[in-house]
Amino acid sequence: MKEQGFTTHLVHHDHNQNLEFGAIHAPIYNSATYGYENIHDLIDIFQGRQAGQAYARQATPTIDMLQNKICEMEQGKATLCFSSGMAAIVTVFLTLLKSGDHIVASRFLFGNTSSVFGTLRDFGVEVTLVDATDVANVAAACQSNTKMVFVETIANPATQVCDIEGIGELCDSKGLLYVIDNTITSAYLFQPKSVKCHLIVNSLSKYFGGHGNVIGGSVTDTGLFDWTQYPNIFEAYRVGNPAMWGYLQMKKKGLRDMGACLSSETAAQLAIGAETMALRMQQSSRTTLALAEYLAQHPKVAKVYYPGLETHPQYQRANKLFKASSSMLSVDLKGEFDCCEFLNHLQLVIGATHLGDNRSLALPVAPTIFHEIGLEARQKAGISENMVRFSIGIEDTDDLLADFKQALDLL
Repeated sequence: MKEQGFTTHLVHHDHNQNLEFGAIHAPIYNSATYGYENIHDLIDIFQGRQAGQAYARQATPTIDMLQNKICEMEQGKATLCFSSGMAAIVTVFLTLLKSGDHIVASRFLFGNTSSVFGTLRDFGVEVTLVDATDVANVAAACQSNTKMVFVETIANPATQVCDIEGIGELCDSKGLLYVIDNTITSAYLFQPKSVKCHLIVNSLSKYFGGHGNVIGGSVTDTGLFDWTQYPNIFEAYRVGNPAMWGYLQMKKKGLRDMGACLSSETAAQLAIGAETMALRMQQSSRTTLALAEYLAQHPKVAKVYYPGLETHPQYQRANKLFKASSSMLSVDLKGEFDCCEFLNHLQLVIGATHLGDNRSLALPVAPTIFHEIGLEARQKAGISENMVRFSIGIEDTDDLLADFKQALDLL
């Protein structure tokens, strides 16, 4: 039988695990703890010699099914799920970095991720932010104590596309841990493993779940990193298969110690939501491109930020790497027009934060999600004071085009 397509494999994933009673969806295991008749089985599970469940803070059978599904989608070695995308990111940083280490990161990042870097600095980790659209800037920032490079595929909200291929080659040559946040593109539009990424982060709340009803995050180890050469693995976790050392440390420190655990109910909702990922991404990406092309020609619009436009600085890169440029779109209106007034005129687009919902959402960037970092940091990140960020949903394209037109006409 030929290899199954992305969606076919997803929608039949649970049923193909030979679930009890012929179920086609994995059951929800709500038990917080798991008992064993032979206490030696429990001891072996605690010490990693045997697979199984002990306590829901680290996993449940329902969460394991979701982790397996994500791992297959990202073509990885192992996946961990967390209570949110930020919990996943913080776990990577706090479990794999130590005081005195150095990380190079793109300066074009989601505001909360940038905020975490302030915490890392307080803990003694050096952070250098660079324009990662050029790998030369990343290379120039590397130091003798550099351990990690962190980027997003498409930056939120100004849509810069880092030189993720070049950075992958750089990290490979220097033995640096390469971490990519794949949230905006998703596993359907892009496979970070193809550019030698070592750890893939996803906010499952966004395009993975797709319905704006649950929050979750994940980290996938692609199996490409040699953990035997990484000095920050604790001695207790240097056991068994070396390919799993990083995974084990993140699981023990991020889930067991920090408690950033996902619930079984949320895992089940995410698993079902993921089944329509390709269909949602295809529709929303098509509509977003149509809106971007319309807005780019509109006399009241100063600038459109979308990698699918040929005028975008990294269009060629995005066109080569991604199946589509996803459904996040940002816009600057011309100075004489009030972006908040524009948003209030929209009838279908909901004024709300979030990305990847089936419904189209929008918010003014500077006074909301990027307010805390201040004007200077916004300017360095390419964020104007009049920027509006849109997350385009799965509504009919013509209906959204008509809504944008009527709202602009009222300005």
